[in-house]
Amino acid sequence: MIPPLPSMRISSLLAALFKRATPSEGTPAALHSEFILERLDVDHVARYKALLGFTSERIPLTYYYLLTQRAHLATLLGAAFPFRVAGMVHLENSLQEERPADPLRALHLRTTVTVAAPSASGAIVCALQTVATQDGAAVFSCRSVYLARPGKRKGAPAAQREAIEGKRVGGWAVGGALGRAYASVSGDWNPIHLWRWSARLMGQRRPIIHGMHSVAAACALLEQTSAQRVTAISARFKAPIGLRTRPTLYVSGDQHHYCIGLDGRRLVDGSVTLV
Repeated sequence: MIPPLPSMRISSLLAALFKRATPSEGTPAALHSEFILERLDVDHVARYKALLGFTSERIPLTYYYLLTQRAHLATLLGAAFPFRVAGMVHLENSLQEERPADPLRALHLRTTVTVAAPSASGAIVCALQTVATQDGAAVFSCRSVYLARPGKRKGAPAAQREAIEGKRVGGWAVGGALGRAYASVSGDWNPIHLWRWSARLMGQRRPIIHGMHSVAAACALLEQTSAQRVTAISARFKAPIGLRTRPTLYVSGDQHHYCIGLDGRRLVDGSVTLV
């Protein structure tokens, strides 16, 4: 019997904070998990849309990440995953919708976790691929890539500043309470997003907004300005976006590529499909 999709709760955060790494020889084998969500919470979808600024009646593409995140966390907290969850760094993410979800029908989420062999520096990256189906037909897929273990650096890395190119679309305010507001909707109460003191405990000088909030805000703005809908998006997280800032969205290549910039720095970029 396939278990129900776990909720994101404070207990999940505590489990993530206190899970220890377990010794393993060689590269771990791929891990698999399956969960069932009996139906979507339409009130929760409405809260998400209101917070991010989505105006379409359709379910936003990035909302599906909230469901995927629940499956990913439950999978990573399993005994078979040998790394600590706290401290993992989200490097990349991609989402693609195959067809609109029916909110009243069960959603089946299948996840596969693969761990790459250590790099020359000892860094280890893992990828989580989730496919969600209804009645056997694919609804969406999501791929998240994380740095599970950092490598050893030789000296301080040289600072890089990538040029921002493209047409300015607009921006949004990342207020001081936005990390907590997004956490209340997403269930991601990682202390790094909440308060200055809690962010410092996690190694940041100040709290940063969730990476997938930035991607969702970009999607909402693209839909507002283009009168189209985002059906696929990828993201590379190059640097964190702090609270109390105002990032700007740029597009290029006939809106097939986007970049989120701040103070002349490229912080998030990727490709997008609008229909």
